Amino acid sequence: YSLQDQFDNLEKHTQWGIDVLEKYIKFVKERTEIELSYAKQLRNLSKKYQPKKNSKEEEEYRYTSTRAFLATLNEMNDYAGQHEVISENMTSLITGELTRYVQELKQERKSHFHDGRKAQQHIETCWKQLEASKRRFERDCKEADRAQQYFEKMDADINVTKADVEKARQQAQLRHQMAEDSKAEYSSTLQKFNSEQHEHYYTHIPNIFQKIQEMEERRIARIGESMKTFADVDRQVIPIIGKCLDEITKAAESVDHKNDSQMVIEAFKSGFEPPGDVEFEDFTQPMKRTVSESSLSNSRGDGKSEPKFGSKSKGKLWPFIKKNKLMSLLTSPHQPPPPPPASASPSAVPNGPQSPKQQKEPLSHRFNEFMTSKPKIHCFRSLKRGGAGPEDFSNLPPEQRRKKLQQKVDELNKDIQKELDQRDALTKMKDVYIKNPQMGDAASVDHRLAELAQNIEKLRLEVQKFEGWLAEVEGRLPARNEQPRRQSGLYEPQHPSAVNSCAQDRESPDGSYTEEQSQETEMKVPATDFDDEFDDEEPLPTIGTCKALYTFEGQNEGTISVAEGEMLYVIEEDKGDGWTRIRRNEDEEGYVPTSYVEVYLDKNAK
Repeated sequence: YSLQDQFDNLEKHTQWGIDVLEKYIKFVKERTEIELSYAKQLRNLSKKYQPKKNSKEEEEYRYTSTRAFLATLNEMNDYAGQHEVISENMTSLITGELTRYVQELKQERKSHFHDGRKAQQHIETCWKQLEASKRRFERDCKEADRAQQYFEKMDADINVTKADVEKARQQAQLRHQMAEDSKAEYSSTLQKFNSEQHEHYYTHIPNIFQKIQEMEERRIARIGESMKTFADVDRQVIPIIGKCLDEITKAAESVDHKNDSQMVIEAFKSGFEPPGDVEFEDFTQPMKRTVSESSLSNSRGDGKSEPKFGSKSKGKLWPFIKKNKLMSLLTSPHQPPPPPPASASPSAVPNGPQSPKQQKEPLSHRFNEFMTSKPKIHCFRSLKRGGAGPEDFSNLPPEQRRKKLQQKVDELNKDIQKELDQRDALTKMKDVYIKNPQMGDAASVDHRLAELAQNIEKLRLEVQKFEGWLAEVEGRLPARNEQPRRQSGLYEPQHPSAVNSCAQDRESPDGSYTEEQSQETEMKVPATDFDDEFDDEEPLPTIGTCKALYTFEGQNEGTISVAEGEMLYVIEEDKGDGWTRIRRNEDEEGYVPTSYVEVYLDKNAK
């Protein structure tokens, strides 16, 4: 009632209220888009760092730290799902509901203000009718007054006929009657207007304004409820998000550094035993060697002049260092080779080219250099065979080989189980076909059953083969709970079988296990000379021939003398240091400068 004259202002205010509601709907809609975008980014982040299937990354997730990280990624995926739930609930409970409510509100507001305008127009029409009746009554009164005055004038005039006076009297009476009728009509209209006006201001307009007020109050209450729902939607997922965070915490607490360290040890331990102590080498005695004595072959014959090692010294070397690599480390030249002479004739250079100096690096430094050098392919023989390793994994250290063989046996057993399951299923199918021929031909599965039988037999043979290799490896490995034996014990004469097995367990110069068993199986009982430790090992195979372009006087240890034009065998190519290893016969081999010889490699050599 107090706002009965503020119809236009109420119309503007209610429109502003609808605009506020639509603004809030837009705000919630943008929030849902942010939640969806955040959830999508979290899922993409989790997917980005997930390990790829059948890749090396997947193997790395066996450690507790990486498993905890994987659990964190999975929980982040669930965490993202909760933000999607927030978006879905806000869309359905707030955005969708408020959008429908706004449409209803607009229709209701339109109806109320239509009724208000209609009432306003009705009262204005009544007012116009009242004004028209009033003006008509006023006019009739004035006309009646003029007619009365004219009658009185005519009646007083003696020159006017009686008929004219009567006519003026009748006209005055008529005008007076018209005035009375207009008065009655005006009074009736005024009474009706007052009634309508009272009804308008005290009944119709208050009712309309009351409805508008209720509509506005519902709008305000609805937006408040939506804001509460906005908070409740977030609050509902907090327990689940808390569980995700608890799982991440639990995964973090499951990280076991001791276990991870032990897994690294189990994954990379080779099964080899550590080397024994290195014996002291006395170099106080001057070494007087001739050219032939400095070669590898004559060191055998004249071994008595060398510092002698006891039989125990055999076990002191690293078990994975083969003789040829060890000897090349200890005796091969470590300085650049001399340039070729200016002339092919030996007389052009009176003393011949300079051979490597006698001064050599300390033994410990040479071992360190070897141990820190980059691994190569496990040996020349395997290099010539091809890139893939042998089927029995004999290129690996014993412990690694055992794991690979066990893994292969498990895979083959799984394949056998699959084939057996297929065979059982086909056998049942065949029985059904035999009992019910209309369902299929029983002979149609015979061919497939035969194939499965062959596959199973092949797989079983493979399993037997790998189990044999596995048993061989497990028989050679020391017991897990025993103290590792000294390597020198494997060479003791009272354990001949241990000598052969140790020879198979040796590792190639690059640190990989090699499969040549016959190479060291004929090792004898230790002699007293250091050089005699390797007397019975098979010599390196020749990989080609070479022709000496110049005469070279091998005056230092590890080198060999050659004459111009002499043909020799190549047993080791130049490794980039400028030296080539050659052999004259079974007893003479050593290094010569690569620039002094012309090499012809045999492409078909092992």
